[in-house]
Amino acid sequence: MFLRLLFVLLIAFNIAVGAWLLLGQDDSHGRSVTDPGVPMLHLLSEQTAPPAPVASRPPAPASIPAPAASAAVALETRCLAVGPFDTPQDLRNARTALAGPGVRMRSRQEQTTETRAWWVYLPAPGTRAQALALARRLGEAHVGDYFVMSSGDQPNAISLGLFKDPANARKRRDEVTSAGFSAQIQERSEQVPEYWLDLVVADGARFDWRGRVRTAGIGSHSTTCF
Repeated sequence: MFLRLLFVLLIAFNIAVGAWLLLGQDDSHGRSVTDPGVPMLHLLSEQTAPPAPVASRPPAPASIPAPAASAAVALETRCLAVGPFDTPQDLRNARTALAGPGVRMRSRQEQTTETRAWWVYLPAPGTRAQALALARRLGEAHVGDYFVMSSGDQPNAISLGLFKDPANARKRRDEVTSAGFSAQIQERSEQVPEYWLDLVVADGARFDWRGRVRTAGIGSHSTTCF
């Protein structure tokens, strides 16, 4: 009876020791050695060295495009007025002759005062009767080609001729003066149209308008660009 009880106690003891060993190993592996929320401590030798920082490279300077070879020589813009032309047809002919790439044109008309003739005359006396008496004296002095004005800006004046050439007008005045009469010369002018062609030329340094326009008496001068 005693031996049986001893055998049972030994078996129970062995079971208890085995259970303690088994449970004690599980706790050592599954239980944290630190309190909850506290980070794990590591030795400096166990820590992994952080990766070395990558040195930043300065940005490459932006490349500046080289100017095109065609832009190396700048064109010289020139603005000028060509004229005056006497007729619209002369103006149209010039436009046709000067048209081309790099040329901008505009036409314009202006009014100008132009001397059209030179008038030789004797000033009007006080009355019509005095003017007729003066005309008879011209005839007696063998001065012909005269006419007593009855209207106009100088009525009763005696006209001695209208001349387009001023030299001929002076010659006529001298003839009448030598006969004893005080002849005078007056310029006769009127408003006449004249036509101009304004140009804006991109390559003005090499632009030769005179080589294209053949109209006589035409000139040019600088003007405002448009």
